[in-house]
Amino acid sequence: MAIDKYEVVIGCEIHTQLITKTKAFCACENRYGGMPNTRVCPVCLGLPGAMPRISKGYVELGAVAGLALNCNIAKFTKFDRKHYFYPDLAKGYQITQYDIPLCTDGYVDLPMSKYPDDEKLGGAKCRSKNFKGEDCIVENGKYRRVRVERIHLEEDVGKSLHLQGNHSYIDYNRCGTPLVEIVTKPDMTSPEEAALFMETVQEILRYVKVTNGNLEEGNMRCDANINLNVWEDGKLYHTPISEIKNLNSFRAIKDACTYEVQRQLKEFQEDRQEFNAGFKVTMGWDEAKGQTVVQRTKNSFVDYRFVVEPDIKPFSVSDELIESARSKVGELPEAKRTRLKKDYGLTDFDVETLTTTRELSMWFEEAASGAKDVKKVANWILAELLAVLNEKDLTINEVGITPKHITELVNAIDAGTITSAQGKTVFAKMLETKEMPSAIIKAEGMEVVSDTGAIEAIVDKVLAENPKAIADYKSGKTNVVGFLTGMVMKESKGKANPKTASQIMAQKLAAL
Repeated sequence: MAIDKYEVVIGCEIHTQLITKTKAFCACENRYGGMPNTRVCPVCLGLPGAMPRISKGYVELGAVAGLALNCNIAKFTKFDRKHYFYPDLAKGYQITQYDIPLCTDGYVDLPMSKYPDDEKLGGAKCRSKNFKGEDCIVENGKYRRVRVERIHLEEDVGKSLHLQGNHSYIDYNRCGTPLVEIVTKPDMTSPEEAALFMETVQEILRYVKVTNGNLEEGNMRCDANINLNVWEDGKLYHTPISEIKNLNSFRAIKDACTYEVQRQLKEFQEDRQEFNAGFKVTMGWDEAKGQTVVQRTKNSFVDYRFVVEPDIKPFSVSDELIESARSKVGELPEAKRTRLKKDYGLTDFDVETLTTTRELSMWFEEAASGAKDVKKVANWILAELLAVLNEKDLTINEVGITPKHITELVNAIDAGTITSAQGKTVFAKMLETKEMPSAIIKAEGMEVVSDTGAIEAIVDKVLAENPKAIADYKSGKTNVVGFLTGMVMKESKGKANPKTASQIMAQKLAAL
């Protein structure tokens, strides 16, 4: 029997640590790294008699994440216990949410413009409808929608350290770190799409200051659930679901899912294994070998023996908390990019870079608000200011100058008060002194000379001192006009209006 075609089916579970001052259910500091087992207490270690307490800020940040991903926020919710046994889960269960999560029924729109020019992403092999039969290509083909089934609150576990030899160690500092788990519907159709989904979620949640989102630190991890729809001799089959755990880079998501697609195809052809609703294989990703490896099998939720968390009462989520969370979401990066292109005529590259962080986008818009030429404002920020930030490893809020500095600098160049070349000198000076451009221009005597009489006198002097250039011009070498105009700029110490100087020089040469 021959396989006619197959279709990739992927759903993601993204675990994201929240930026709170303390851990989820105790007063221990919530901070990455440090000496192992120094930020722990009886509560996060789950010692007998320790009682967890939930903070309002923890719930509010979870609601911010939910609203940023277009979810509904539950007015009533609770915590549950999820039982499983690993050395890094000290108390033998995890406090999480099961049947009444904080956030439900959301979605993330993936920009189709970021897809490579490949038919498996944007063309014939890309499903136009999700498994519910709803259109997933939205806004005239601009976006592909991935549904978010739920976002629930839970705590992180410790970290096992497997060192050389036969010894493993456990660092419990991470125990109790507040998490949200983002669970999607199986709407993704390729490994590339799954990687783009996580990249988009990372950008959104960083933008609304829910998480640091540093994959290398484990702030965000992805579990990819993947199986295949296989058509063989006209009949449809479904392969068993594999859950690839703890993928901590976009490349790992893409590579692991790509490998798993081929592994499942081979397994189906050889063993005829088919989907079972209560069965799932947990896989790890061996990056060095470039292959997935079986870790364990599990049968649905029976393994976890969910029970209501008895030490934390069910609670109501107030309208005030939800509105406070909504105010923290604001305009999201993709919407801001669309608006900046429309309002200011900026390019895709401009808006992609200017919306890297919310702070940078706000800084730009404040600078643009008082400028005559917004494109020039963008160019100065992109070409000059960001180079300084990268070189000195600073954020936009640490650079020391304000948006008004850039506005005033661009307006001075636009008005002809200084030249573009002088603008670079002023820019360097204002970074050093933090003075406004107008003060620097005045102190340095940089005002451009636009008086035609004064410039004409300089032109006459330059012509008198360069008879060879005049002879070259008369012999047809018209490129000497640029040289002579440059000499005028040098003679005026950069103060002569370059346009006026060029015009007068051309007139003088033509009259010779």
